[in-house]
Amino acid sequence: MPREELAAIERACAQLIVRYAYLNDERRFEELAGLFTEDALLYRPSAPAQPIEGRAAILAALRKRPAETVTFHVTSDVQVEVDNPTTARCRSRILMMSATRAPDGGAPVDARQPVPGVFVDRLRLTADGWRFASRRGSLWLPPGAAA
Repeated sequence: MPREELAAIERACAQLIVRYAYLNDERRFEELAGLFTEDALLYRPSAPAQPIEGRAAILAALRKRPAETVTFHVTSDVQVEVDNPTTARCRSRILMMSATRAPDGGAPVDARQPVPGVFVDRLRLTADGWRFASRRGSLWLPPGAAA
């Protein structure tokens, strides 16, 4: 594969991962679900053994999030491995911060400890661009920590 094509695929895949974090934190769930293929699997970091199957189910699960919860995801260390012109595998690290929205609309309250985690993704090129075929998240716990 030509170097320029490989670089373009890597950029597009990395952008998909970053876009996921922004849409998630902005609660733009319809657009977020649109980043997945119709038959995608999503494993949330908080429930890594429970797949959510299909774009419609992913959207339904996202809509169930409590409206008073706000999140801020930091995504880093994105690694993209291009398999061929239509599939790729990625890994990335996340740091998720969350809090409860203040009733008066002010600054969030009851901030929780930041939670580190990782995502392992399988991406597929579709007519709409690169999409998640599978997104598997897990929380990172230091050695010896209770799950």
